[in-house]
Amino acid sequence: MRRPSLSFFPILAPLLVVLSWCLLPPLAVPAGGPRAVIPETVHDFGQVNEDQHLSYTFTIRNAGGQPLEILELDPDCVCTVADYDRRIPPGGEGKLTLGIKPFSVVRPFAKNTKVRFNDPERSQVTFVLKGVARPIIEIQPHHIVRWRASTNEELKAEVRFISHQSEPWEITRFQTNLTDKIEVAVRPEVPGKIYVVQVKNISRQAGHYAGKIDLFTTSKQRPRMIIRVFADLYIDSPGGP
Repeated sequence: MRRPSLSFFPILAPLLVVLSWCLLPPLAVPAGGPRAVIPETVHDFGQVNEDQHLSYTFTIRNAGGQPLEILELDPDCVCTVADYDRRIPPGGEGKLTLGIKPFSVVRPFAKNTKVRFNDPERSQVTFVLKGVARPIIEIQPHHIVRWRASTNEELKAEVRFISHQSEPWEITRFQTNLTDKIEVAVRPEVPGKIYVVQVKNISRQAGHYAGKIDLFTTSKQRPRMIIRVFADLYIDSPGGP
């Protein structure tokens, strides 16, 4: 029996490939208009340090047969910035990145952004970025010292500064415009972490005074902090102040 010539196979191979393509089932093509599929609409950052830029990228899929378009963004805060794919092809995937500017990352926060699509069944979706921001340097009990008392009373106050930074920090120096009214002392309670500022009234004159203490630190994010001081002093009398 005569064997087939090897030269026959280069001709046969392309025919077999075409035949296999014809026998395969057709690829599924999304039907209908645009259809937005969004796995998540809320992102919780959890606990973060305040006054920093935050951003998160949401995924948007188009399960429809026509291009999905983002028509409009309406954030509830001017602090929100956005970058997004305006047009997502059928069966494709796009991104929506939302960010919050540092000045709005304070205390518990929740920033909403309404997004309008050309999807007739899901024309508007609200995306949320939320979390709880703690101060980079926490001040206890407050950055304001306020006294109302007799000139005979000894008046002192302590303000504690607690750092939540990963690296050590220091209060390197201070200055005040109340040098004739108060004494100021700074001491580390936990070196590199907690500092205590003690303020003492030394004025014996009745009346009101107000001023500030500027504190200078090694923190890049909080190189300068302020304690404000207010006092209303009166002279004791039999009838009271």
